[in-house]
Amino acid sequence: MCGIVGIVGKSNVNQALYDALTVLQHRGQDAAGIVTSHDGRLFLRKDNGLVRDVFHQRHMQRLVGHMGIGHVRYPTAGSSTSAEAQPFYVNSPYGITLAHNGNLTNVEQLAKEIYESDLRHVNTSSDSEVLLNVFAHELAQRGKLQPTEEDVFAAVIDVHNRCVGGYAVVAMITGYGIVGFRDPHGIRPIVFGQRHTDEGVEYMIASESVSLDVLGFTLIRDLAPGEAVYITEDGKLHTRQCAVAPKLTPCIFEHVYLARPDSIIDGVSVYKARLRMGEKLADKILRERPEHDIDVVIPIPDTSRTAALELANHLGVKFREGFVKNRYIGRTFIMPGQAARKKSVRQKLNAIELEFRGKNVMLVDDSIVRGTTCKQIIQMAREAGAKNVYFCSAAPAVRYPNVYGIDMPSAHELIAHNRTTQDVADLIGADWLIYQDLPDLIEAVGGGKIKIEQFDCAVFDGKYVTGDVDEAYLNKIEQARNDSSKIKTQAVSAIIDLYNN
Repeated sequence: MCGIVGIVGKSNVNQALYDALTVLQHRGQDAAGIVTSHDGRLFLRKDNGLVRDVFHQRHMQRLVGHMGIGHVRYPTAGSSTSAEAQPFYVNSPYGITLAHNGNLTNVEQLAKEIYESDLRHVNTSSDSEVLLNVFAHELAQRGKLQPTEEDVFAAVIDVHNRCVGGYAVVAMITGYGIVGFRDPHGIRPIVFGQRHTDEGVEYMIASESVSLDVLGFTLIRDLAPGEAVYITEDGKLHTRQCAVAPKLTPCIFEHVYLARPDSIIDGVSVYKARLRMGEKLADKILRERPEHDIDVVIPIPDTSRTAALELANHLGVKFREGFVKNRYIGRTFIMPGQAARKKSVRQKLNAIELEFRGKNVMLVDDSIVRGTTCKQIIQMAREAGAKNVYFCSAAPAVRYPNVYGIDMPSAHELIAHNRTTQDVADLIGADWLIYQDLPDLIEAVGGGKIKIEQFDCAVFDGKYVTGDVDEAYLNKIEQARNDSSKIKTQAVSAIIDLYNN
C-alpha cells in the first residue's frame, strides 16, 4: 500500500504535489518523494519520514516545473531504507522517473531478464525499480528520438506482457509527459481528473479520488484494468487499453481499511460500502444472538467508525465514542515491527471509563490482522470497567498472505491462520468474537449502484487472481519477510530502548 500522484499543470506543481501527498499520507508513512521537470531537467527530493518532515521550504523552492510526480511509501517485504524511497530514476531513454503502488509477483524473473537480456542494472531490492527498468527498456525499443503517445502505449503493452502482480503506476518522461497505468486485473486503485484554470486545463493522476477533490480537480474516472493514460507536457490527454484480456478484480481490502472513506474507487463510495458492512454485521449478530445483551457499540478509531455507527443503528443500541485518539501517532497496521506496534497502541488510544464501567461493550474494528492491537484494546476496555467485552470485525478472518502490495506477506503473523473463530477470541481475550462473512462483504462493497462482479479476496479465501501464486512462492516470501522482520524489529527495539532510557 503506497500513494502515488502525477500532475501536468500550467504553473509550478510542487505545492499541489505536496498537498496531494499529504492527503494520501494514510497510504504510507515510511517515506515520501517528489520529482519535477523543468526545461529538460529533473529536480528530486525524497527521504524516509512523513511528507511534512521530508519537504522543507528549501526543498520546495528547488522543485520547480509544471510537471511532476510524487509518492508516499510504506514497506512490504524487504528493507525500509531511504535508498528505496520513490520516485526512482533512469537516464535512458529520455530520463524517466516512476512511482508505483503494488507488488510484482514475478520480480525475480524480471530482475534476471533485466540484467541478462536488457543489460540494465538495478540498484535496490525494490520491485518498483525493476518495473521502471522494464518500462524504460520497452520504450527504448521503439528507437525514437522523440516518443509519441503510440510509443508510450506500446511500451505499456509490453510491460503488461512481462509483469505479473498488482500495480498502479505514474511515470514521467522528462520533457514529454506523464503516463499512468494499471495492471490488467485492476488490483490497486488509480484515478485521473482535471481542473480548469485561467492558463488552461490541468490534469492529475492519483491513487484515490479524495486527493483530486481537495485540490479542486474534477474526477474523470478510474483507469480501467490494463488501461493507460498519457498526458503530454503541453496538456493533451490520451488514453488506451493496453491489455489483451483485462478483467476488473480490485482489492476488496481497499474498502475495508486502506482507502479514506471520502474516496470513490471503481465507482464505489468507500463510505457507503462501510455503511453496508455495518448493516451486514448487524444482521449476522441478530441471526446468531437475537437476544443479545449488548449495551453499547464502540468503534476503534478511525477506520471502523462508519461501519460501527450503522451497526448500532440497525441493532437499536447506543453508539458511543469510548476511545480518545492521539492523532500524532501513525497507523499501527503499517508500522514496521511488532515492537513499534505494541508500544504505539497505548500511546495512540485512551479509554473513557464512563462509557465502559459495568457495561456489555461491543467493540468494532475494520479487521483483525495480527491481533496485537485488538488484544491490548480489549484489555484497556476491561481495565476501564467493562462487564463483558465483545469484538466485531467488519471484515472476515484474515487467514492468508497478501502478495499484491499489502503488508501481510507472512502467514504465521496472521492470528486467524489455521485457527477457528473461538481460538482467535481466546487469544485476543474477547468474550465473543464475530467476523463478517465473505459473501456479505462482497455484497457490501460490490452491491451498490456500480456492480463489481469479482474482487481480489485472497487474504480471506486464499484465491490469488493473477494465477501464478503457489505454495512455493508463498514459502519464499514468508522466508524473505521473516529475515527482514528480524533486522527491522531489532532496529526498532533498539530505538525504543534508547528513547525510553
